[in-house]
Amino acid sequence: MQRGSGVLMAISSLPGRFGVGGLGTQAYAFVDALQAAGQRYWQILPLTPVGPGASPYQSVSAFAGDCQYIDFALLQAEGMLSQQELAECEAAFRPNDGRADYEAQVARPALLEKAFRRGWKSLRHEVADFREENAHWLPQYALYLAICEEQDGALPPDWPAPLRERRPEALMAAGRRLRERVAYHEFIQYLFYRQWTALRRYANAHGVAMIGDLPFYVAPGSADIWAEPRWFDCSGNVAGCPPDYFSSQGQRWGNPLYNWQALAEDGYGWWLRRIAYSRQLYDYLRIDHFRGFEAYYAIPAAAKTAAEGAWQPGPGMALFHRLREACGELPLIAEDLGTLTDSFFAFMAESGFPGLRVLQFAFTPEADSIYLPHHAVRNSVIYTGTHDNDTVRGWFAQAAPAERAFVAEYLGPVDDGNIADVLIRTAQATVCDVCIIPMQDWLGLGSEARMNRPGTVGGDNWRWRMADDAFDHALQQRMLRMAHVFGRF
Repeated sequence: MQRGSGVLMAISSLPGRFGVGGLGTQAYAFVDALQAAGQRYWQILPLTPVGPGASPYQSVSAFAGDCQYIDFALLQAEGMLSQQELAECEAAFRPNDGRADYEAQVARPALLEKAFRRGWKSLRHEVADFREENAHWLPQYALYLAICEEQDGALPPDWPAPLRERRPEALMAAGRRLRERVAYHEFIQYLFYRQWTALRRYANAHGVAMIGDLPFYVAPGSADIWAEPRWFDCSGNVAGCPPDYFSSQGQRWGNPLYNWQALAEDGYGWWLRRIAYSRQLYDYLRIDHFRGFEAYYAIPAAAKTAAEGAWQPGPGMALFHRLREACGELPLIAEDLGTLTDSFFAFMAESGFPGLRVLQFAFTPEADSIYLPHHAVRNSVIYTGTHDNDTVRGWFAQAAPAERAFVAEYLGPVDDGNIADVLIRTAQATVCDVCIIPMQDWLGLGSEARMNRPGTVGGDNWRWRMADDAFDHALQQRMLRMAHVFGRF
């Protein structure tokens, strides 16, 4: 990756008119601001439909896009919606108060239905081409949603027995209503893909590369498991991680594990399709929980805490040898945080992918952290914090006295007021090829702007939104100057 700097901010965190950020005017304005600020990269969170607690890491699909990001104003410009309909829908959402308004998202489907009825005739051939190009996931996903609607109007929280025996190929003759609902969901995915692709092209034309985020696991009850259950191990263990920095009890995520033996016998076809599709969407791809490829943590489904789990061997480099054979060069970034071992370090070195350096993990009083700036390496991406960390100001305010003292000893005079700026400068000055700063840290925000608290569900998780005028000219100039000073422009 080219030496440069960028910003971490979810699409949902953009300001806008309809409760959460989207792919319209505000996204394009954000790209313009990044260009003016001398930033080369925009890293986002997963674009797949959010799951329980609005988490983008518990999605109903590993491939689909979240329809809540579809911009209504762009649809109105194409004649699929009216100005009055947009105004009436906008009234259902509260003004941007710094929190995503997920509760009011029930107002969104009515407009999408109208766009479908008005746009289907003129776009049906484009949708058909899109379906054919994505035949490995789109028909099954659309059918899954249609069946769920037919049954009870809502997605099931887990594998519902009535769906287990209803395979996609046996259902398309089930009636006109079901076929119409399948067409609707395929149409919506086409709208999402078209809007996202246009935004990415605009970003690239303005010197900004898009870094996507790929969750390692799929969610229980997802369309992926329903359509292709043979790739998943549902024999009694679930995914998670052992006790770590974020939780003394570990984290029990509850996701089904992979059936790595079946995947290997198939030549890892499902993973090849997933990575190939993601390469169409992004310039670079951060893979979450990269550790799981070397070894994954299996927790008995009946266990009360994640501490009762055990490590199992993953596919290792065999998967990536196959990926390189099929896809060529892989523009991947490995999220290599968590419990690390000598075997994992060897695996990372063999992969050649850039890993992560997170400064909030660096300042243990023992002065032995691999994340200290003097341990930085070029082939890596450095952060002040990730979406799972507190903001820099929030972290420092709650840090133990010994940790705060070591920060001051290492970095020089720091306090609650200047810590964010000091840590940003420290990250920018390292040899790491890429420096990514959460937007909350550029804005100097505290814990109220934290994106996620691992091990918890709901609450304020995944809800932070940037104020409408926050990314102003003064901030752009500050970022631009820093990019020049540290050779990242």
